[in-house]
Amino acid sequence: MTRIKHFRDRCIGCAYCVGAAPEFWEMCTEDGRCDLIGSIWKRDCYELEIFNDEVQKNRKAADICPGKCIRVETN
Repeated sequence: MTRIKHFRDRCIGCAYCVGAAPEFWEMCTEDGRCDLIGSIWKRDCYELEIFNDEVQKNRKAADICPGKCIRVETN
């Protein structure tokens, strides 16, 4: 199982994640930060389980994020 963890409070609103994986990320017009579409709040971050074929584009989003607020974890 692979999941994305989004630490939204660290987001600087650059929207690089939106460019890398627009079907997973969107810009919030209310506060200028990015949201992980379909994620749920778990303790200290938003989480979303993804399929194997969706990992690469989300790893790219995590790698290029200047705020380092995205993690892609595989169990």
